[in-house]
Amino acid sequence: MSSTIFFLLFIPLLAFILLAVNLIFAPHNPYMEKNSAFECGFSSFLGQNRTQFSISFFIFALLFLLFDLEILLVYPYLVSAYTNGVYGLAIMLMFLLALTLGFAFELGKKALFIDSRQVSNVATKKSNYISKVSPLLNISKKHYSTLGNNVRF
Repeated sequence: MSSTIFFLLFIPLLAFILLAVNLIFAPHNPYMEKNSAFECGFSSFLGQNRTQFSISFFIFALLFLLFDLEILLVYPYLVSAYTNGVYGLAIMLMFLLALTLGFAFELGKKALFIDSRQVSNVATKKSNYISKVSPLLNISKKHYSTLGNNVRF
């Protein structure tokens, strides 16, 4: 049996076996929210979401993708560097220069800076907001007097 015929038979058989094992052993918990269509802005799993994350991590993911694709595009040049000549070198240097200038621009705009001061709960956020606004409104910390129902602002 040649290797081509072996792979043409083995690969679909392996894929079918893995799918069958998944269907047999995977947990099956259908309910209405899972079977409904996803709509933008609609969260069907309220209370089950993971913790919030900063959007700056998304920027890091995009940069990783960009430089991963850079490696993918530079590798063919490196394999054929002797046959490309000066023209291929000039094109590759312009490509690398454009990526370097873009990265320097992001560093200059401080797009890669992550603020390490993250507030973890809503109560802390509200108390910080009230402490910032209360001097503007001239609100004292003691709202009720001890003599009765007099409210002091």
